[in-house]
Amino acid sequence: MATSQMDSIMESALAGERGTRSASDVLGPASPADLVTRSRWPVLRRLMALGDSLAVLLGALVGAAVAGLDTAEAGMCAAVLIAAWAIAGWLFGIYAGDDLRAWATGVPVTPRLLITALTVIWPYYALLKGLGEASADLAAFSALVVGTPLVIAGRTMARGIVHRRPELRQSVLIVGSGVIASQLVTKLRSQTQYGLDPVGFVDDDPHLLGEESIPHLGRLADLPAVLRRDSIDRVIFAFSRAGHGDLLRSIRASRDAKVAVDIVPRLFEFLDGVQGLVNVGGLPLLSMTVPRLSRRSQGAKRALDAVTAAGVLLVLSPILLTIALLIKLESPGPVLFKQRRVGRNGERFEVFKFRSMYQDAEERKAEFADLNNVGDGVMFKIHQDPRVTGLGQILRRYSIDELPQLLNVLRGEMSLVGPRPLIEREADALAEDWHARRLDLRPGLTGPWQVSGRSDTTVEEMVRFDYTYVAGWSLARDVEILCATVPAVLSGRGAY
Repeated sequence: MATSQMDSIMESALAGERGTRSASDVLGPASPADLVTRSRWPVLRRLMALGDSLAVLLGALVGAAVAGLDTAEAGMCAAVLIAAWAIAGWLFGIYAGDDLRAWATGVPVTPRLLITALTVIWPYYALLKGLGEASADLAAFSALVVGTPLVIAGRTMARGIVHRRPELRQSVLIVGSGVIASQLVTKLRSQTQYGLDPVGFVDDDPHLLGEESIPHLGRLADLPAVLRRDSIDRVIFAFSRAGHGDLLRSIRASRDAKVAVDIVPRLFEFLDGVQGLVNVGGLPLLSMTVPRLSRRSQGAKRALDAVTAAGVLLVLSPILLTIALLIKLESPGPVLFKQRRVGRNGERFEVFKFRSMYQDAEERKAEFADLNNVGDGVMFKIHQDPRVTGLGQILRRYSIDELPQLLNVLRGEMSLVGPRPLIEREADALAEDWHARRLDLRPGLTGPWQVSGRSDTTVEEMVRFDYTYVAGWSLARDVEILCATVPAVLSGRGAY
């Protein structure tokens, strides 16, 4: 179904449920009319359930056609399969809305979808056998291979709609007004894949730092009244200066109001490797995973790198050759751009990229120094860089210029997933203290920075992403990042 048609269905389903939201960017008291008066998040989940049902129905009808069933028998089989999907989906939690990573990439919920599909196909198969169909095996298999991809595709489309339309996201109330709260607002507004829309904040200090501002809805003591007055789906506690007792009462009030609660923890920079919560005499401890950098793990990672890189290069070779020809035709200079980067344990190597700039780009760097969007003195990034060629803009937008780094992966200088490969000047500026931990692994063709903002990521955020990735490394984490890279790159967001 086309996206425009899906949008039309969304509009129809949401008719009569429209609220108003303040467009003001000035902090100050907000009236009930300033916020969404009714949440649309449950509507989206109902539409997802409808999309799943349509996909399952189509799969069931394909299976019925393979089995040669008449209309009545096909309808009965379809009804059984849809009912089984609804029950199993509820049991396996495929319609739970609180998994933020699931809404960002869909990766965490995909295994549950597959388990649901494998579970519900059995009653469908049993019914076909009960009807005496000799081709029940093939029919059930056909229903499975048709219905399951359609379910995943429909959910991917639904996430895309959420990304584009603020009215379909969860309404988020932030508790706090400091630097972390300001960063949180910025992140939620720029990374819409999480489906969260910050609509206001409560705190005893009404001054929200930073450029991103949202309405101040009251003091911390007003939180229960705000939750009763406005339709809030989620409350995020972000380093409020309130006392311990006040925060505990606020968390309890949020849970009593039956809204989702998230807490930005202290030392959050280092918590990517958290193994779990351990209760010691009533005192909760967050257990950190021991870095799994054994020879066996490194060998498994290297094998995954080599096999995948070789296969991708083989499959994409015609496209890569075409890109090389277009680069050569567009502007004079080499096809590949080579640059010294710093790899594992500080080793230097030459990274390969498709040339996306004019040949004199490095000489003209000083000319555009005042346009640098990264004001930390370490990295150099320019929005709409005039040194980038027309073709280069396309290559950079979708990270196609980085595909030659698969050669670096084959040579063992890089990995498919890893920390960002920095140039020597950047690496030297980040070589001290805990920053150096990012050099424990080979740099990656993709990594946590790629799925968390790409070029919009600051140096501080990039280093923190790399540190937590290395500290909590696992092959499962690599696979998750690889899966999340595809939609991140195709979206074109944060690339320049």
